[in-house]
Amino acid sequence: MEEFIIIGIPFAGTTLGAAMVFFMKRKMTSWLEMLLLGFASGVMIAASVWSLLIPAMEMARARGGIVWLPAAAGFLLGIGFLLLLDSLAFRIRVENQKPEGLKTDFQKTAMLVFAVTLHNLPEGMAVGVALAGALTQNTGMTMAGAYVLVIGIAIQNFPEGTIISMPLRNAGMSRSKAFWYGVLSGAVEPAGAAVTVLLARQIVPILPYLLAFAAGAMLYVVVDELIPEAQSEGYSRIGTIGMAAGFVLMMVLDVAV
Repeated sequence: MEEFIIIGIPFAGTTLGAAMVFFMKRKMTSWLEMLLLGFASGVMIAASVWSLLIPAMEMARARGGIVWLPAAAGFLLGIGFLLLLDSLAFRIRVENQKPEGLKTDFQKTAMLVFAVTLHNLPEGMAVGVALAGALTQNTGMTMAGAYVLVIGIAIQNFPEGTIISMPLRNAGMSRSKAFWYGVLSGAVEPAGAAVTVLLARQIVPILPYLLAFAAGAMLYVVVDELIPEAQSEGYSRIGTIGMAAGFVLMMVLDVAV
């Protein structure tokens, strides 16, 4: 039962964020959007380091291997994986607010949801890997550590869900439809986490690599998507403040627990 709760926490963050479309009457201001994007960036950076990369190196040390090898190799594989996916996918650039490709409202909406859904995949993997490590003995991962990671991702998912649903509402979509598009963007996370947990016994030997892989994929999203967007619209300092707040909050949560 506890496993289902952990897997569902990040998805709940996305759902609550998307639900803001029912309460916010006006278009989200640019400075608030930049603040939320920066905050999400800080949370993901701290989670990648303290909840994924450091545990990967500690596992390698406990096993008597080369401490930095799994972290370095897995991290680069995670970056490469997202590079490959992005090379095959359509992406929306905040700089010009136009989709790459055919320019219809339907395609713009579909591409927006697809891009966010794609980038939620490594977060679901990260949750599944952390939970699998906590459920398996002699990995050094704890259930408390898994909770810290999922709480951090849920915090990051809240503004992400809002950033999906509000622009869709402002573009003329109904509140309920915009909400469900926001929810849909986060559905891949619990699915990816559940599959990873089911394969727990098979992935234990390569768990340090998978932790680092998830870290690399998450940081790719931060550097390629979140930070550039948080620095746009002339509110770069607001985005930086949000990043600092998110980073410190996640760091304190991880270290304190």
